[in-house]
Amino acid sequence: MKSLIGSHDLLFVTLDTLRYDVAVGQLAAGRTPNLARVLPGGVWQRRHTPASFTYAAHHAFFGGFLPTPVTPGPHERPFAARFPGSTTVGEDTWEFDAADVVTGLRTAGYHTVCIGGVGFFAMTSAQGGVLPGLFDEAHWTRDFGVTNPACFEAQLDRLKTVLPADGPLFTFVNVAAMHQPNRHYLPGAAQDTVASHGAALAYVDRHLPVLFGLVTSRGRPCHVIMCSDHGTAYGEDGHTGHRIAHEVVWTVPYAEFTLEPGEW
Repeated sequence: MKSLIGSHDLLFVTLDTLRYDVAVGQLAAGRTPNLARVLPGGVWQRRHTPASFTYAAHHAFFGGFLPTPVTPGPHERPFAARFPGSTTVGEDTWEFDAADVVTGLRTAGYHTVCIGGVGFFAMTSAQGGVLPGLFDEAHWTRDFGVTNPACFEAQLDRLKTVLPADGPLFTFVNVAAMHQPNRHYLPGAAQDTVASHGAALAYVDRHLPVLFGLVTSRGRPCHVIMCSDHGTAYGEDGHTGHRIAHEVVWTVPYAEFTLEPGEW
């Protein structure tokens, strides 16, 4: 990451609530061909999230604590706030002198843009304004949220209108489609299930070429971090939802890759 700062744009996508097992299953079934094209080695990394719900997980992410590989560590982090005694900062880690990476990138010359999704990015309450408030500009409408079956398309339509002409850019997109309710992505479904959760991911995948084309349209290479913030339960061991310590909640998909201008 240290070698990319300044020369590359950055895109951070959180696929809100996406379960690792569902992401892997959709990939194996061929339902996410655009993800298959960009995932290194054609696979998702299996990682553990630092928190079991959106608000806490994103505070950790922006502080430099992305989902951790499930294999024994320590694991070098891509970026980190500078503080004494860190055991996960290595030669390739980009360190910043700020409380969060958004502020750190702004100090490094990046324009920072948030395209919100779930309610913690809605800016309709004091709490919903905390995370978006880190960015130079933040965008949210009800159409970006969980109740709109075309929420990802609405986010992309907004992104088209806010991309600056030049200069380093950090774009953050929180994709709400996988979050409950998601039954509308599976024809005939009466309730949310693992199957409708997977269908929501397939919907997002169909529109990823637009996102990738937008972030490389300014002629700069773009490094992408894409992951889930947490999973969610659909009846496993009697649980429904998240903010619980369950394997389907803690285990999330993760990937990093670089997009070149003209690829999409």
